[in-house]
Amino acid sequence: MSELLRIESLSIAPAAAPERLLVNQISFALETGKTTCIVGESGSGKSLTALAVMGLLSGQLQLVQGKINFQRQNLTGLNNQQMREIRGKRIAMIFQEPMTSLNPVLSIGYQIGEPLTVHLGLKGQALKTRIANLLEQVGIPAERANSYPDELSGGQRQRVMIAMSIACEPVLLIADEPTTALDVTVQAQILKLLDELKTRLNMSMLFITHDFGVVADIADNVVVMFRGEIVESGSVDQVLNHPQHPYTQALLACVPDAEGKKPLKPIDYAWLNAEQNGLAA
Repeated sequence: MSELLRIESLSIAPAAAPERLLVNQISFALETGKTTCIVGESGSGKSLTALAVMGLLSGQLQLVQGKINFQRQNLTGLNNQQMREIRGKRIAMIFQEPMTSLNPVLSIGYQIGEPLTVHLGLKGQALKTRIANLLEQVGIPAERANSYPDELSGGQRQRVMIAMSIACEPVLLIADEPTTALDVTVQAQILKLLDELKTRLNMSMLFITHDFGVVADIADNVVVMFRGEIVESGSVDQVLNHPQHPYTQALLACVPDAEGKKPLKPIDYAWLNAEQNGLAA
């Protein structure tokens, strides 16, 4: 299986304090047609990693070192205009909260159509037909194209975000906790939709989550992050069924079982204290 994306020794820090690494020399690869899940607590560097791939890091942050090789092209060496030609066309992203990502004063049809016009040059009836087709692909009636974001439910808004992201049929889809704000039933529908679209469009997916239940459903490979570093990575079977790192083991101990019989434990950071004491010695 060929590699689509390879991140090598990526480090990110505040521009005002480059010595304070928020992401510290992480490396992993994503194979064509596969799903890699990045798992970890809030603040572990998951979203920063995704934003770095998209070239959307805040001006208050800087990429200290590392390479992001996408289809054998180093994205870190591209300027903003070159990244705009890739972003939305070859790489697309679904953000966590659609209400802060969708423009409230523009119809959803207009917003879905924008990347089609910018990247593919579609206009007129061809554009309307493609928008209608995309809405139907994600389970929204085509006649809702003139609706505004506040006229849709949370699940429908997330479906609109998915339609926007797949509009140009990207080869890489980055999903940053796209189901966190949704109830369990809608979450299952969105995950099923993403999996179907990945297969139909032959996309690779980089999926960011803190939910191991989601990981078990969709992942081929898993990367576990803690405080900006990768502490464990491997196939979904290796990481979920044979975790090696104490942090991964602690995260899995927090996940309830289907019958509710498993005794749940808070995350135990004793391993971290032991590591720090060892370094101090």
